[in-house]
Amino acid sequence: MSNELLWFVFMIADLSMVLVMYKIFGKAGLYAVVVMSSIVCNIQVVKLVKLFGMTATLGNIIYASNFFATDILSEYYGKKDAKRAVWLGFSMLVVATAWMQLALLFKPSPEDFSQEHLKAVFSLLPRITFASLTAYILAQMHDVWAFHFWKEKTGGKHLWIRNNASTMVSQLIDSVIFTTIAFIGVVDSKTFWSILITTYIFKFIVAAFDTPFMYLTRIIRPSDRSSLVDS
Repeated sequence: MSNELLWFVFMIADLSMVLVMYKIFGKAGLYAVVVMSSIVCNIQVVKLVKLFGMTATLGNIIYASNFFATDILSEYYGKKDAKRAVWLGFSMLVVATAWMQLALLFKPSPEDFSQEHLKAVFSLLPRITFASLTAYILAQMHDVWAFHFWKEKTGGKHLWIRNNASTMVSQLIDSVIFTTIAFIGVVDSKTFWSILITTYIFKFIVAAFDTPFMYLTRIIRPSDRSSLVDS
């Protein structure tokens, strides 16, 4: 299977997973998605792949599902719960990074085979995490604010406008901040610009594709409707 086809399959699977978690677990499922996405995308991002002839980082799909989850929280539960999810993801990423750095300090047994593999991945995590945390908190807070800004401007109508207008700008903010901190000085100039441009392009695509999934949330709302805010 080509990288391009695999990428599209991955995107549909990931957005569908968010819907399943929301349907089964409600608001708690969305919190779980944000925590999982925040950690896993920062592991995947260290892998560079070729997509449509361009160099890109892996992890863009899973990270974009973070915005999808917080947009669902914003739409049905309100700004307070969306911000709570943002801070929960932020906190757990800090903890996960700290625990993996601690794990690397343990002297491995002679029979161990994982230390060098773990070190290769997680020794980069502090810089990646700093970049991600900075970009994450600024972009996500903008996303929550912008979602409600456009919701008020449109009188609660046109879900696709607030979903796309908030996420696509937030993803630009995130891409510029993250790529600059994580990769400048680490890769050559050509690769840096390729990563920056492709990171935003692929996040933009996921943001556009999650719009019909956002409308599906109106159909699959879980049974905790008493907690829903007026839409």
